[in-house]
This record gives sequence, structure tokens and C-alpha cells, in this order.
Amino acid sequence: METGQRALRLPAAGTALALVLLAAGCTSGAGQAAGAFPEVVIAMPAWTGGQANAAVAAHVLREELGVPVQLRELSPDQAWDQMDAGAVQAVLEDWGATPDKRRLYTAQRMSVVPAGDLGPVGRVGWYVPSGYAAANPGVLDWRNLNDHADAFASADSDGRGRLLTGGPDDASHDEALIDALDLAYTAVPTGGEEQLIEALRGADRGDGAVLANWWQPHWLHEELELAEVALPEHRAGCHREGGSDMCGYPDIPLRKFLNAAFAEHGGEAAAFLTDFSWTAEEQNEVARMIAAEGMSPEGAAARWAEKNGERIAGWLGED
Repeated sequence: METGQRALRLPAAGTALALVLLAAGCTSGAGQAAGAFPEVVIAMPAWTGGQANAAVAAHVLREELGVPVQLRELSPDQAWDQMDAGAVQAVLEDWGATPDKRRLYTAQRMSVVPAGDLGPVGRVGWYVPSGYAAANPGVLDWRNLNDHADAFASADSDGRGRLLTGGPDDASHDEALIDALDLAYTAVPTGGEEQLIEALRGADRGDGAVLANWWQPHWLHEELELAEVALPEHRAGCHREGGSDMCGYPDIPLRKFLNAAFAEHGGEAAAFLTDFSWTAEEQNEVARMIAAEGMSPEGAAARWAEKNGERIAGWLGED
């Protein structure tokens, strides 16, 4: 996503101050739960775990603090660019997919600031259904994957083993890893999370073997038993330019980021989003309502909030 063209580019601090003054002119400012901001815009990612975070945080802001909130569906690239511009106030689940933008906006322009850990730790890897792993235990070591390439082959992988991947916003280096490890596989995108889920469910039913790029935390692990293939251990710098690419994925503490002006002048709303954190189990509970039960993110958040009043009070410092 290309950053939108602007007639005048102000320094980050000046832009932030201008946005705050503009917002202050539109609201009474003093006494507002969101400080100088008339509403809070939270980036809404495509994956259900990220939607659960955004929806629950938005519910608390609206219902407990009386803050107008907009959930804006954005890719990670778009979300970072709009945080820099002040059009988005918060990203609540960053997987590190855009390191160049993070460095630019947090370290150089200082238009975005870290807001702490979300709580869950992300883990990306390659997974197979546990039934296939039980019958073929060697598949759980990457060194043996070529022995199973025929089992994972399909018409859309040109006779090679097929590694199913998700959508274009997923942070992955599967092609580089396949090449570096000399694996007879092709990464085949499915289009997104829903398609990957259906493929894994089909394999669990016995509709053929599947090797997939998958991740934790995710509510599907409570429905299906998936086994992770052991990839080479991740090393710092492995996937940077000039690196070997011969390593798997790192564990990723999921982090939150706020627009810098909002973090300073966003009042109780900014304080709450900074304090907001929860467990992978809590996230999965809401995400499952969205994906498996067909609820809207807002509806799932409202149902969860009804049962977790003490948790919300803790976030707001009321316990």
C-alpha cells in the first residue's frame, strides 16, 4: 500500500500537534474521555484474533468510557501508514510484518509509539493434522519433508509438495525457506484464513494430506489437533538481506502501537488501550464466536463483555 500523497509534509511532531489542535477545536477537550480526540479509530485486521482484540477494546471504549469508536478494516501496511498520518489511533496486534515502517514511524519520525504487549505470543510454523503425523511421525522433522512430497502434491503445485498459505497480508517467508532448505515444495496461497481452516478441516476428515502455514494463538487448535513440523531454529538476522534464510519463524510477542499525538493527548481512552492486555485463551474465546459461530466482531465482544465484567473493571482500574 502506497502512502497517500500530501501537498505538504510536516515533520512528525508538527503534524501530531496540528492534529491535536484540530481535534481540540472540534470538541470541548476538557473532560472528554478521549481527551482532544472526537473519536478513536482502531485498525481492524483480516484475521479473527486481531478482530477480537479490536472489537473488545472498542466495546469497552464505547460502553464504559462513552468514547465514539470506528473500527477500520486495514492491512498491516495501511494501518501503519494511517497511524503515522493520524487517521488511525491504534493497532492492537502487530506481528512484526512491517519492520521498515515500524522503524520509520517509531524511531525516525516518532509519529507512532509502542503501547506495550497485548499478552499472547504469536508462533508461526508449518503444521499437519495430528492423524497424519501419528501415521507418519517422520513428517515432523523438516529433513524428511521431501519423503512426503508426493502425499502433499496436488494439481496446483506442479507435481511438487504443496504448502498451503493464507492471504497476501500474512507475514511469511515460506518461499525463501523452501529454497534455502532445498525442499521439493511449492507455496500455494489459499486466499485467507477461512480457506486455510476449511483445508485443515478437510484433511482432518480424511480428505487428503495437508501441510499448511499456520499459527498460534488460534481458536482452531481447540477444535482440531494439529502437529507442528520442526523447522531449523530461528536466529537473529536470518531473514535479513544477505542472510541464509535457513531458519524457521521466531516467537513473536504481540504488541500494541498508538499514534503519538493520541498517546499523549488521548486521555482515558489512550490510557485504557495502553493498559489493555489479555490471554490467548480469552482472545480465542471471542475469535471463535466470530469465525465458528458467525457472530459479528461487535456482537462477540458484547457477549464476552457480559460475562467478564470483573476483567473489564480491572482494565479500567476499578477492581
